Amino acid sequence: MHFENTKTAHSLDRRHLLQVGCSSFLGLSLPRLASLRASSNNGRPSKSVILVFQTGGGSHIDTFDPKPESSNVKGEFATIDTMIPGVQFTEHVSRLAARADKLAIIRSMAHGDNRHLSGTHNTLTGMPQVFRGDSNEDKELSRLDWPCYGGALEYLRPSSSGLPCQVTVPQPLIEGTLTWPGQHSGFLGPKYDPFQVNSDPNNVDFRVDGIQLLEGITTSRLQDRKGLLSDLNRQRTALDGLARKTQFTSQQEAAFSMLASGKMTSAFDISKESDKTRDQYGRSKMGQSLLLARRLVEHGVPYVQANMGHVQSWDTHSDNFPRLKNQLLPGVDTGVSALLDDLESRNMLDDVLVVLVGEFGRTPSITKNGDNPVPGRGHWAPCYTAVFAGGGVRGGQVIGKSDKDGGYPASTSYHPNDIGATIYHTLGVDPTSTIVDEQDRPIHLNRGKRLDVLYTG
Repeated sequence: MHFENTKTAHSLDRRHLLQVGCSSFLGLSLPRLASLRASSNNGRPSKSVILVFQTGGGSHIDTFDPKPESSNVKGEFATIDTMIPGVQFTEHVSRLAARADKLAIIRSMAHGDNRHLSGTHNTLTGMPQVFRGDSNEDKELSRLDWPCYGGALEYLRPSSSGLPCQVTVPQPLIEGTLTWPGQHSGFLGPKYDPFQVNSDPNNVDFRVDGIQLLEGITTSRLQDRKGLLSDLNRQRTALDGLARKTQFTSQQEAAFSMLASGKMTSAFDISKESDKTRDQYGRSKMGQSLLLARRLVEHGVPYVQANMGHVQSWDTHSDNFPRLKNQLLPGVDTGVSALLDDLESRNMLDDVLVVLVGEFGRTPSITKNGDNPVPGRGHWAPCYTAVFAGGGVRGGQVIGKSDKDGGYPASTSYHPNDIGATIYHTLGVDPTSTIVDEQDRPIHLNRGKRLDVLYTG
């Protein structure tokens, strides 16, 4: 499945309202759903989450778990001290090293899936993908998939803020005809799908071209090819006129409210940020996407997925060290560091959990790939690293350890399902909540265990 660029009419009729209203509020089975929602609350105030996703799988050894004593593994990067005594990172995450007192680094993440698509599904939903075959086509986005975090949140605790429960920036994960799984609400149905941005916030004329839903439902180009800000302002008059002529259900009213809300306009208006702030995040697609993520949670979006690059950008089978040094690590090191500083300066850090992770890590071995003379590292799910900050996480700690080569956990291992349970708990949802699958059967939302060690040490 993939995005369709549909051209909307110059006037907004009822059909188009339902499109731009994102179907996320239509056709609910209210009595049953009300019961599920009532039982899903974990009894604590909800917080927000920003998932900084290293699509393709970033190298843990060349960043947060270096192996300087292992000559065949350590690679080309030097190690540096961090703010945690005795803990080292590599030289190209120096800003994060200087903020390690805010970080909890799990060095013993592990699972058994070295495939990009299904590994991504597990990371973006907190559950393994149901096996449908070995080909990439078998593993691409499907309504048989588990729901993404924001989709499940919308199902169990619908937004009342005039904003969606999840926004993905700066682009969806699509390569050719393949759309990566884990990016929509799966078997819960399209009415709970998140909003997808497909535009670079680092562009001078940044426009959200547009806010999209998977499977061709889109709010892009609400009129002609203008950006989100001017589109929404121009269409509000049309929406107001339509509201006076149309009887809406309560769910349609919510959809109307989302598009007509001034919050939507304000949340995406990155031009309101000072030049100083924008410079601190770095004038890159990665950096400005993280700044946009901060704006979104600040305005009330509970979950933001910030993709660091296009599909498989971190898949460094070749050119591992040049790509990390020159293209990948600068944006993340600068952008995530600025995000943490910014959240702290706004007294938001305790209320926003930041998670930096990929679908897996990279091999300890360094090998050449085909005819490319510049070596790289392969896929490696048996051991990798995830970094956490904010949201009540106790910073300044390393949790778990890998063996001398970074190939396998040498202590308790943790699974992407556990990250999922932690994200849901942060969002105020009990991970053991019951949802209904495509065959109308009740099933548990998540099978992981909350990472209590993040908060207790």
